[in-house]
Amino acid sequence: MKPEDDHPLRYELVNELHARPSPRLGAPATVVYVAFKEPDRAVTRDHRRDDDHLTSLVMRHGGQRPDPQANHYAGQLGRHKLRWERHTEFVSYTAYTPGLPPRPFDPSAGAIFPEDWQAAAPGKRVAAVMVQILPMPEDPSDMLTVLESWFVTDGLVAAWVLEQSALVAGDFRIDPAGWMRFAVFIRAGETEGRVGRIVQRILELETYRAMSMMGLPRARALSSRLNTLDPQLSAIVEGMADGTRPADEVLQDLLTVSARQEAEATQLHFRFGATKAYEAIVTDRVDVLRESRFMGRQTLTEFMARRYQPAMRTVLSTEARLKTMLDRADRAGELLRTRVDVQRSAQNQVILERMDQRAALQLRLQHTVEGLSVVAISYYAVGLISYALAPLAEAAGIGKSVLLALMTPLAVLVVWWGMRRIRARLGHGSDGSADDAHM
Repeated sequence: MKPEDDHPLRYELVNELHARPSPRLGAPATVVYVAFKEPDRAVTRDHRRDDDHLTSLVMRHGGQRPDPQANHYAGQLGRHKLRWERHTEFVSYTAYTPGLPPRPFDPSAGAIFPEDWQAAAPGKRVAAVMVQILPMPEDPSDMLTVLESWFVTDGLVAAWVLEQSALVAGDFRIDPAGWMRFAVFIRAGETEGRVGRIVQRILELETYRAMSMMGLPRARALSSRLNTLDPQLSAIVEGMADGTRPADEVLQDLLTVSARQEAEATQLHFRFGATKAYEAIVTDRVDVLRESRFMGRQTLTEFMARRYQPAMRTVLSTEARLKTMLDRADRAGELLRTRVDVQRSAQNQVILERMDQRAALQLRLQHTVEGLSVVAISYYAVGLISYALAPLAEAAGIGKSVLLALMTPLAVLVVWWGMRRIRARLGHGSDGSADDAHM
């Protein structure tokens, strides 16, 4: 089979599966990680700025110039191995360095990402993580004292992962230098690929936790605005029930509230959808670590359930509340439409009744006019006929008064009969036309 017989995207999509392999790490080693996101319109940002920022870092350390068309980069910068990735809303930089700094979590370990370079980033820093990879001591119980000296005891998370092949610890706090710190203790004999996957899951866990919580401030601000719109919508519905306000005023108020709700839904649709997607990734990253408890300390699952999930539930409940209010506004619109239809039907009934009255009045007027027409035509007919028959009447010895008396009833009867015939013919012609049209 020839290559041209394949779908044009086949190779590209298969290569995408292997574009971001997990790093291979041994102990001891240090990993520093930063992620940047544009505060607004991150999805539609100018990717050239991301590329320029990456290029400036690589050129500063004398590395190989990256491909501006690629969404990922890996290269050696001195002692550091750099990995860069472009995501939908953010870009991430990870530097892997063998060995440990002079002191645990020394800020100098992050010198590969200079402060002036970070300040010039096209976005703002949403994650900064430092991970120290250390060999597991012979007695794991000795690690608890070390961990309590490195991290805040109240928020300390320490758990075995991947069938106790490693111990992951951290407190999810930002130190004075701006780094969130994690320690990974590796048992002897573990492969570098497995160590790299553990570290990669920790970095993804923190990144997507930060990204998912971007929806929390938006949800709180939206909840405050909904607290204002909710009474307004309730007042509109109550006003509709009373029927005291004109429909056009109620409609105007309802349109105002509905428009504001639709605007909120449009603006926050992507943010809430992204929050749910990022939350699913966070949950997945915790699950794949297959953690178990270490010396009574809280696990990642417990920490997320206590500190992270309430924030996600707040976002979800706010989104559900907005959807409920949109549904209420729709139902109010339907009720208002029904009310207007009923009022319109009543108005149409009144109009029809008035039209019936007007038609009856016109019919009576028509009958009156016909009667007057019979009298007028008869009057003129009698006058004309009397002149024509006057000589004959005189010859017969009939007086003019007698002639008029004899002719008047006959003329009235003939005119009345003639008009009846004319009206009958007109009516028959109308019916016949209607029948023909129907046929």
